[in-house]
Amino acid sequence: MFITFEGLDFCGKSTQVQLLEKNLKENNKEVILIREPGGTNISEKIRNILLDKKNKEMLIETELILFAASRAQLVGEVIIPALEKNQFVISDRFHDSSIAYQAFGRGINLNFVEELQKFVIGKAIPDLTFFIDTPIDEIIKRKASVKKIDLDRIERSAIDFYEKVREGYIYLSKKEKRFVVIDGLLSIDEINKIILSYIKLKD
Repeated sequence: MFITFEGLDFCGKSTQVQLLEKNLKENNKEVILIREPGGTNISEKIRNILLDKKNKEMLIETELILFAASRAQLVGEVIIPALEKNQFVISDRFHDSSIAYQAFGRGINLNFVEELQKFVIGKAIPDLTFFIDTPIDEIIKRKASVKKIDLDRIERSAIDFYEKVREGYIYLSKKEKRFVVIDGLLSIDEINKIILSYIKLKD
């Protein structure tokens, strides 16, 4: 299976990614864990450019294309080969992030962003996407607990940006049957149990 996790920054998805990896390995499943942007040598170099807080002058068009370039490398080098070996692939973010962040958040033409993602991912379409939907006021609280110096370029975005991004995820959750919306205010264990209920662990 190809499983992706989506949500706003600080929603708790990365914690759930790690828990699912642990659950799968405990059930003797072969698991490949990846993050976006990143996951290959080339993609990690692109990640450093994208998230570097010094790159304040980055154009939104540049941001979109860099994400796409990183993703294309990840699909061809890691995701497709892993799926061909019948391994579980878990990704902390994938192409839906570009639709939410760059189309809805940044205001780039939605049709163009969607078509670009189709070109980039090809046959690497997730089987399941868990969207951890955390209210904006909770995101604000969690963000406030992190020192500003530790925030990357995108995490420093304004709250109205995150409101638009959440709208993008809600749009996707209504459009894509593979989306599972989970209340981000539930406990870590409760969210993990919901996720596991959608995944067959036993042979």
